[in-house]
Amino acid sequence: MAADAEAGAGADTDAVSPRERYRAQVRADIKARAWEQIAKSGASGLSLNAIAKELGMSGPALYRYYGSRDELITELIRDAYRGLADTCRAAADSAAGIRGLAHALRRWALDDPQRYFLVYGTPVPGYHAPEDITGIAQEIMGALLDVCAAAEPEAPPPVSAGFTAHLSQHREWAGGHPAPPGVLRRALAFWTRVHGVLSLELAGHFTGMGFDPDRLFDAEVAELTTGR
Repeated sequence: MAADAEAGAGADTDAVSPRERYRAQVRADIKARAWEQIAKSGASGLSLNAIAKELGMSGPALYRYYGSRDELITELIRDAYRGLADTCRAAADSAAGIRGLAHALRRWALDDPQRYFLVYGTPVPGYHAPEDITGIAQEIMGALLDVCAAAEPEAPPPVSAGFTAHLSQHREWAGGHPAPPGVLRRALAFWTRVHGVLSLELAGHFTGMGFDPDRLFDAEVAELTTGR
């Protein structure tokens, strides 16, 4: 059995040609340089020609790996969303509750602020994400709704009966999740408050204010879990 497994692994490796491995490596190098550019000047300043120059390639040569700036941005956004979706699903499946999910999301954001801002920051002018990215984003919301549904018996949603009723008829963002309106309201309260704190923190707006952002985040999440 072990020999068969090793033979199968070897066959998989042999199935990837040197040319394919080289292409995958170059694409990875291009993405790494793209992230460096985004860290310096934002996604709107991304330049394929500048990346080509840094890698010692001509512009036309680089376009054989990514046909346009938007194609490269799509790849970066897809990677970011995929990483966050996996993080949120793991937190949801761990039964750590709303607090666990919130802190997993924050760790993901703090690990790479530029990745966070590419997904949740100012939209890139002229860029429109393809449908498959919308599907990954709905995975993230699905994980959040699962966690909020599990917390519902112990923690009622915030008091906002009018908007909660509104959500019963306006739930497209939930991607077909069967959560009742109260759970939808709790999920939106989580999403807006957690991202509000994270966006301010990552943008440096708490610098010099004299309080601990960790404790602010904990306090916001605590209020979400108690329904106040």
